[in-house]
Amino acid sequence: MLPRLPDAEFVYVGDTARLPYGSKSRATIARYAVSSTRFLIDKGAEFLVIACNTASALAIDDIRDAAGPVPVLGVIETGAAEAKANSTTGDVLVIGTDATVQSHAYATACGALGVRAIEKACPLLVPLVEEGWIDHPVTAEVLRIYLSELLASQADQFVAADTLVLGCTHYPLIRAPIERALGELTSSVGNFPQGPIRVIDSAEATATRVAAALNLPAPGASSAKQKPVMSFFATDSAAKFRSLGSRFLGQPIEDVTLVDLGG
Repeated sequence: MLPRLPDAEFVYVGDTARLPYGSKSRATIARYAVSSTRFLIDKGAEFLVIACNTASALAIDDIRDAAGPVPVLGVIETGAAEAKANSTTGDVLVIGTDATVQSHAYATACGALGVRAIEKACPLLVPLVEEGWIDHPVTAEVLRIYLSELLASQADQFVAADTLVLGCTHYPLIRAPIERALGELTSSVGNFPQGPIRVIDSAEATATRVAAALNLPAPGASSAKQKPVMSFFATDSAAKFRSLGSRFLGQPIEDVTLVDLGG
């Protein structure tokens, strides 16, 4: 997002006190998401990006109601659009949290675009990422099990998927292990005439849509700013937020302000 929007000012809130969202009920997720929305609106946000797939899946209408006239973009819709753009077979696989998969938000969004989606909940992946076990044998084995089950489900439903959507914001951090596991599994099975399965996430598409909506300069265009202005807030454990957030951004996060958004 940052390289694509060099002239934007970013305010980011990480709800570290109430995560993970993926195992909670829709009502709880909506309540948490709305409190974060109101906080960002109070900070002067002019455009809201809901980077959490679970919140996008279960609370997007509540968030839009709370945001009022402020535009809201969720990553489910951009993820489905990316799946449509990248799949030649019209069949895609989606991995996500329990809550996201049980909502069938991706299947619904993809279906509206004429794409079939087979979804798989992978609840152990977020804790592994947050533990920092990116290139770890345990993570590799967990991925192999989840993806084996997903590929078997695809075969049972006579789906010829050529695209895998990373349906959780954490998953791009383990994209390389996911691609390795997919390559090994599809090679060993040997019944993928549609070719290798391509792994995508919605980050680039989301940044492009935000830039267009805000009429900001394209990447590489002249900018009056040396770098984006960023403010970071967390509801608990600033040190943990800095550590995990730095991995997501690919650069250090220095200042994190603790805020109380309630229960």
